[in-house]
Amino acid sequence: MELYCKDCKFVYEAPRCPSCGSKHGTPARGGDLCFLTEKEQIWSGMLSDVLEQNGIAHIRKNLLGAGLTVSIGLGFERVSFFVEYKDLARAREIVEELFPDGDADGQ
Repeated sequence: MELYCKDCKFVYEAPRCPSCGSKHGTPARGGDLCFLTEKEQIWSGMLSDVLEQNGIAHIRKNLLGAGLTVSIGLGFERVSFFVEYKDLARAREIVEELFPDGDADGQ
């Protein structure tokens, strides 16, 4: 059974959340917003487009924010992607197809 960490938005099967170590995961449900992957800014547009083409709604969250990105440049920005649990398996397949063996940036 896959568990869901409400704090980290991770879905996992281990006894603890791999991100925060919490033991308080709940069974994952269809509408839970789940972490999918993190990509460099340069690859995030492509992934977003492919998810949309496959009918997978998603949320993108920039890690640094606009102010810091303007100062240090887009090359350092990373984007986290979140999808609903019901779409997570297909979204993971898409990420693997686009970035086999972690190509692009190791995520």
